[in-house]
Amino acid sequence: MRFDRPIVIDTGVLISAAIRPQSVPALALERALRHYDLFMSLATLDELQQVLLRPKFDRYASAAQRQLFLDGIKLRLRMVEVHQHITECADPKDDKFLALALTANAELIVASDPHLTQLHPWRSIPILPPAAFLVGAR
Repeated sequence: MRFDRPIVIDTGVLISAAIRPQSVPALALERALRHYDLFMSLATLDELQQVLLRPKFDRYASAAQRQLFLDGIKLRLRMVEVHQHITECADPKDDKFLALALTANAELIVASDPHLTQLHPWRSIPILPPAAFLVGAR
């Protein structure tokens, strides 16, 4: 099902949702998947895969559970090729989410990373932490 409502979710929110299924980030992801189209780029998907499968998360969820989460996300996301180069975030590693949001014409970004949330709103795109997204999303 497609909604034509692009959304970008940062890696931190997705990791939290994967390892803590009853958490606020997991509820935010669930709501996003019900009402929006989740967009990712090769760079954001690569980061998610690399971080999510790190052994340090074994104590929260098995590697098999995390792989299932990743496989499920891959089925629901819309990939977009990003050609824009953005250098506006205090942490250059987070610029990829801004570039993705611009490319996808995102309605909003859901992020737990303070380097991103402190930019709210960025170029008229709201950047909300998961709890604020849950309260304000319709």
